[in-house]
Amino acid sequence: MTGFLILAFLILVAGLVAVPIASRLGLGSVLGYLLAGMAIAPLLAALRVDVEALQVFAEFGVVMMLFIVGLELEPKQLWAMRGKLIGTGGGQVVFTTLALAAVALVSGNQWQTALAIGMILALSSTAIIVQSLNEKGLMKSEGGEASFSVLLFQDVAVIPILAILPLLALPQFGVVAAEGEAGAHGGGFDLTADMSAWMAALVRVGAVAAVAFTGNYLTRPIFRFIAKANLRELFTAAGLVFVIGIALLMTLVGLSPALGTFIAGVVLANSEYRHELESDVDPFKGLLLGLFFITVGAGIDFALAFERFGEVAFWAAVVILVKIAVLLFVGRLSGLRRESLWLFALALPQAGEFAFVLISFAVANAILPQDMADLLLLIVALTMLVTPLLFILFDKVIAHAYCGASDVRDADTIEVENPIIIAGRGRVGGIVDRMLDAAGHHATVIDYNSQHLENLKKFGIKTYYGDATRPDLLASAGIDRARILVVALDEREQIDKLVRYACDNFPDLHVIARAKDRDHVYHLWAMGCRDIVRETYDSALRMGRSVYEALGHDRQAAIAMVDAWEAMDRTSMREIADVYRLDIPAHENEALLAKIRELKAEWDPKLRDAMDEIASRGR
Repeated sequence: MTGFLILAFLILVAGLVAVPIASRLGLGSVLGYLLAGMAIAPLLAALRVDVEALQVFAEFGVVMMLFIVGLELEPKQLWAMRGKLIGTGGGQVVFTTLALAAVALVSGNQWQTALAIGMILALSSTAIIVQSLNEKGLMKSEGGEASFSVLLFQDVAVIPILAILPLLALPQFGVVAAEGEAGAHGGGFDLTADMSAWMAALVRVGAVAAVAFTGNYLTRPIFRFIAKANLRELFTAAGLVFVIGIALLMTLVGLSPALGTFIAGVVLANSEYRHELESDVDPFKGLLLGLFFITVGAGIDFALAFERFGEVAFWAAVVILVKIAVLLFVGRLSGLRRESLWLFALALPQAGEFAFVLISFAVANAILPQDMADLLLLIVALTMLVTPLLFILFDKVIAHAYCGASDVRDADTIEVENPIIIAGRGRVGGIVDRMLDAAGHHATVIDYNSQHLENLKKFGIKTYYGDATRPDLLASAGIDRARILVVALDEREQIDKLVRYACDNFPDLHVIARAKDRDHVYHLWAMGCRDIVRETYDSALRMGRSVYEALGHDRQAAIAMVDAWEAMDRTSMREIADVYRLDIPAHENEALLAKIRELKAEWDPKLRDAMDEIASRGR
């Protein structure tokens, strides 16, 4: 018991110290955990901790992570990604395997060993990439989605790789007892090991079908029954049982537990218990992922690393550069451009956690000699250590460079002028454009997402490609003769830039701007915009009306109460906007703070009286 407490204390303290420091320096939490593991490695060695066994346990964090990712994807979204899954993912695995195998072959290895090395190093780290993309808010970006689709394909590709590797055995390496293959992604006891190929395939398909059936038909009644106990810890336990049970089933039939739990997550994406499951599993996922990264750092053989540092660094660099080259090639074939292409290429060039399992499996099956396996383990660890630095390179250099660079694709030539210009055709601009079109009004719509525009073109929707904040593009759209400019861009900085330019240069132009929040309304008002719509405001009012009705007020009373609140809110916002200043943060603007306190004291009693009067009429 004492030994366990010491180990837990050391690991938690290392993470608590290293991760905030790394995050403060802009290095990200992943590198913080890796450095924490390296720092406590001597202590773990002194305590005789089995780091590899600890890593096998910690890799379950990857399984939980993919379950949560699956919860955030609906089946139709996954189906929409099928092209990227098969085309981009398959191309990355095949081309990277061949390229790295060619490098290993040129280095003097036999073709069997070279091919095995290529397959092992072709896979990337799901744990590091997904964690980093989520931290930086890039998971939903074009490059992030492409990266994730490749990771999903790699998870599936482990199955044929495990089947191919034994066929590459070399007698001169001897036969080592095929043990130590367990891991979060496969290995261990396999019920299909002695089955024929077709029977094993049938059993695996049946296991996946069982997961889908359980997620669709059994989880709701089970969780509904557990929810009746009204004990949060039981729901947490049920969520863990669900995830662990699926992982166990997948392992027993020789499949990736991460793949199985991902499928379960997708099946449950539309479940009413989705958010409850996510909130229950997420803390365990975070801790186990942190533990996994710490074990990777602690598992580095520092004696061998120092002894062969030049060789390890050279081959790690070769692996990263070869994979980046292949990723750039595959990404470009898949239609990625600009910063999306570079995000894709810089996110995936490391070797992944699968490599630890596959290297052990290759040694056990006489494919790799032990000294080469030791070298490969160091190369894998070093490529994983370098990955957070590649993300920093993307953030600080590449993304910044593209923000200020001219378009790779030239902006479209705008052939016609319309009295209305819409900047941005996403969720907001798209609805405005359709409403105008339905009433017989034509607008010039400009958007910067080339892939989105290509998709719209298939539906016969005309949208011009270009940066709507560029004065020359606005001039070609006839902004000096337009009556209305609708600013429906997503990014606050872009909205501010366009509103400021339009208000300063075209005083007769009616600018209707999308605001991200209340503070943004004040900001746009101070720039001169007088028609501002908060993007979530109307939805919030409708939700508030529904709450009034749920409390027993009739529809007319609920509408009147919402109208009273909105009238007060709009009047007070106008008075606050008049004292808002662009050069002072809101919390330091004494005049603004005083006005808010004054209005609150004046309006709260009046509003309460009005609400009571409306409610009494509705009784």
